[in-house]
Amino acid sequence: MAMPDFLTDVQTLRERARDGIMNGPVTTAYGTDVAKVIDLLNTALATELVCVLRYRQHHFAAKGLDSEPVAAEFLEHSNEEQGHADQLAERIYQLGGEALMDPSRLLDRSHSEYVTSTDLTEMIRENLVAERIAIASYTEMINWIGTADPTTRRVLENVLEKEEEHADDMLTFLEPQR
Repeated sequence: MAMPDFLTDVQTLRERARDGIMNGPVTTAYGTDVAKVIDLLNTALATELVCVLRYRQHHFAAKGLDSEPVAAEFLEHSNEEQGHADQLAERIYQLGGEALMDPSRLLDRSHSEYVTSTDLTEMIRENLVAERIAIASYTEMINWIGTADPTTRRVLENVLEKEEEHADDMLTFLEPQR
């Protein structure tokens, strides 16, 4: 079986790479609107940063007999959400954008809410709701990107995988003992 020809000849690839050198990783082969992807990533970034803060607040506010393992899980999730935010911000800058982290604007862009509580069960429920929102949101983003931007898609898929684990963790705390 013969190897298929490249769609673009090598000389043209080389010329295009030199012509758009200041566009960094965004080449003419990029498959979608980079400004829309940056906007989408900034929405995801705001969502992650709000989750970092909510989980962190819940970690410190969790009190009661059963609070220690739950509070520890909140802290672990907060740290992981910060890692997601870092990955998203890095990708935004790779695409030539600016990561929007102004605290006064985070809630305007975030898909999740910042809900505090003094009740441990309510904290768990609110975090589960936020994870479910993130799962639905990331799934939509991944489907929208499709094959147009494989790198952003992988970043979002990796974040989605962790959000699903977080939702499962929160659900485990709510399930009755067997």
